[in-house]
Amino acid sequence: MGEEMTEYAYIVGTNAEFIKMFPLMKELDGTFIHTGQHNLSELIETFGAREPDVVLSPPPEHGKTSKFMGNPAKATFWNLGGIVKIGKLLRKERPDIVIYHGDTMSTAAASIAAKNAKIKATHVEAGLRSHYWLEPFPEEIFRKEADKNANLLLAPSKLAVGNLESEVRKGKAVFNTGNTIVDAAMEAYKLGRKVQQDVPKEEYAILTFHRFETLNNRAKMTKIVEMVEHVSIPVYFFAHDPTIQALKRFGLWKRINQKVKAARFANYVSFIRWLAGSRLLFTDGGSIQEESLVFKKPCFLLRNRTERMAGLTTGLNFLTRFDVEFTKSKIDEVLRPDWSAPDFVNPYGEHGASKRVADRIKAFSESI
Repeated sequence: MGEEMTEYAYIVGTNAEFIKMFPLMKELDGTFIHTGQHNLSELIETFGAREPDVVLSPPPEHGKTSKFMGNPAKATFWNLGGIVKIGKLLRKERPDIVIYHGDTMSTAAASIAAKNAKIKATHVEAGLRSHYWLEPFPEEIFRKEADKNANLLLAPSKLAVGNLESEVRKGKAVFNTGNTIVDAAMEAYKLGRKVQQDVPKEEYAILTFHRFETLNNRAKMTKIVEMVEHVSIPVYFFAHDPTIQALKRFGLWKRINQKVKAARFANYVSFIRWLAGSRLLFTDGGSIQEESLVFKKPCFLLRNRTERMAGLTTGLNFLTRFDVEFTKSKIDEVLRPDWSAPDFVNPYGEHGASKRVADRIKAFSESI
């Protein structure tokens, strides 16, 4: 790092944060601080992005999702350490504005550290709410903390703006910029077209789930298997290691293996090509709900609640609430030969969100 930190300091920890932040970093230069929560090396190479200026802790080995998967105590200790490390750096370098994204441990740590250091902060993708702190957990808590500690709140949709306007104190700036995932997903899709991809030629569905509240509930896991068994086209399963372990623990691994085809957990560019070519998908994830709208794919949410409520208005995101019969009927509906995606306006905006975010941050910087 140079002698002086730039005007803007990006704090990024996870793969999902980086995917949504790298298009913004191309629009607005700043110091890139990596907390080390995930290993970003493959994504940085894939997108030809810049390396971090600062790495606060060694990231996990390449190929491992997290250093503390399934270990809440270790995760909590790491997060507390992150607050201290980020705070120490910010107090030393004094950037004008700290920029953080989303709802991860790194997000929460960055927001607390910036507030403690009395430095202005911007939360990108602010205002998402499930309105229930246990699902998704702990992200709902992190989102609220990140919004509370930010001065500039950049929401991905009108609904998120409404959430913020009903919660935040006066004096905070709130804007609807759309979601930078649109820019990232389209760039990944273009890159994927340039390389050979092992995407099936026949119709297929995608399955991926990994959330703590899913994997620790036998009833939910059993219902997911029942839903997937009803699908009449091949289902490709992008399975995380903890998901496989949970299925085995509940005696469901052999059963689901009879239905699904294993798919290697691909890099982001490859996964976007899989998603774009699919007929429908099942997930309990977050960003994939937004990506499904970019490529107009029916997405069945393996949850009781979602913080991305705006997607439910499109007719393409279906909140299953683990209702097997409802889900089966919707599967049959979207797999009919005469079904087509409904006309809708993407609630998360169109291409160019990253520039809109950058423009808002620059305007805010000039006002302070």
